Amino acid sequence: MVDRLDLQRISLSLRRLGWGQFWIQLSLAVVVFVVLLLTSNGGLAAAAERSLGPGLALTTLAFLVLLFSLWQCWSVVRCGRALDSAGVRPSRGETSRLLRRGLLVSLLGLVLGIVGYQALAGSLFVQASLQAPGFFGGPVGTGVGRSGLVNYPITSIEMLSVLSNTQVLTAHLVGLLIDLWLLRRIH
Repeated sequence: MVDRLDLQRISLSLRRLGWGQFWIQLSLAVVVFVVLLLTSNGGLAAAAERSLGPGLALTTLAFLVLLFSLWQCWSVVRCGRALDSAGVRPSRGETSRLLRRGLLVSLLGLVLGIVGYQALAGSLFVQASLQAPGFFGGPVGTGVGRSGLVNYPITSIEMLSVLSNTQVLTAHLVGLLIDLWLLRRIH
């Protein structure tokens, strides 16, 4: 049986770290959303689809998992509030299941983000290796190579796509670390 002081400490930890995780992940999700919106906008989409399609798709999936993780953070805060209330309190098992589900969500987001990162980095490497030496000496986009990307420079939106993937990875890593710490705190 857990005494009242330990229950209050656990409740405070769940609420504070749940809110911290929520706001950190929300701020990173806003950045990712803006970049994904930029890459899917009109002419930028055509440039991004040439080389970054699979990586952007996996980054978008990791972003959707991040949105579910935000809902999980809110559930952790609600669980912390319920532990501190005089009404019906969630059991240790229910709280552990909630945190384990958050761990699995963060791990899924990390896996999708890492595979997406590899796809983005691989396509940018191929694009960079097909560029002709002395880039400023010749016309851009006129060469025909194995994949039609000779003299096709890497654009800033493509680099922003890599950064958006890094933001998704960071958000899921923060969620994983906080959920691990809270799970350890409960047991």
